[in-house]
Amino acid sequence: MPSREKILLQQVTGALMEDVGGGDVTSLATIDENVTGVAEIYAKSDGVVCGLPLCELTFLKVDPDIEFKMLIEDGQPFSSGDRLALVSGRVRSILTAERTALNFLGHLSGIATLTNRMVMAAAVKAGESNLKILDTRKTTPGLRYIEKYAVATGGGENHRYGLYDMVLIKDNHIEAAGSISSAIERVESFLKSDKFCKIFHTDPIGIEIEIEVEDQQQLTEALECGIKRIMLDNKSPEHLHQMVEMVRNHPNGSDVMLEASGNVTLETISEIAATGVDYISIGALTHSAPSSDFSLDLLGDE
Repeated sequence: MPSREKILLQQVTGALMEDVGGGDVTSLATIDENVTGVAEIYAKSDGVVCGLPLCELTFLKVDPDIEFKMLIEDGQPFSSGDRLALVSGRVRSILTAERTALNFLGHLSGIATLTNRMVMAAAVKAGESNLKILDTRKTTPGLRYIEKYAVATGGGENHRYGLYDMVLIKDNHIEAAGSISSAIERVESFLKSDKFCKIFHTDPIGIEIEIEVEDQQQLTEALECGIKRIMLDNKSPEHLHQMVEMVRNHPNGSDVMLEASGNVTLETISEIAATGVDYISIGALTHSAPSSDFSLDLLGDE
């Protein structure tokens, strides 16, 4: 994977190319080149901030002479009316970068905010367990790296990054392989093969295997195969509770990690957390989080 710095620069460069193109015709026409000023970025909603370094990088990509002062750090809460940053330099440059910078900030803060609310809601019923809230691969194409960063900033944890760093056997894999046992056998054989090493150049010992099960019969089959991580998708809290008890009472189930997934909301997450699962994965963290609301206002000359 490219370095963090390279990924963020690619994100900013692509976003500015999309928004600015050949130039900001309005600012070029209305503002003299040497006019300087100071602007504030402030919140118009409540939440958890995320994306200020990316916001800064956006301004600096437009104009390296801009000064960006963060007044709050990623991961901290904010309230409507709070100042988050001050931006000083050429007014043309500030206004050219404004929308792209605020788009990043609003989108990522929205994800961090929703994640934090899910974490807090789950904690009410999770008790002393180490329940973790996970994201999924349901991310905006091209933005996965920063969206998963936003989830972590909000107090969640990242599931697999892509298709290459973890095995997740789902219903269609099971159907194609013929059965759960066959799918698991094929995976374990592939991980031990020379072909795996040639393609991935990594130690297969570090590749975790998880399997999605549909019912108690499949659950039993997965446990008999010795799988240590199982996904229970689209199950009611009552059904989840039954399946958790079944796993914990199975000879192979004491150290199995269970993941609940599917249509999790702020209204249902506490009930799901109370069932005793170890993980709750939520696609909505990245595909449906409302954007946080921020504005930039010029304060005058420097």
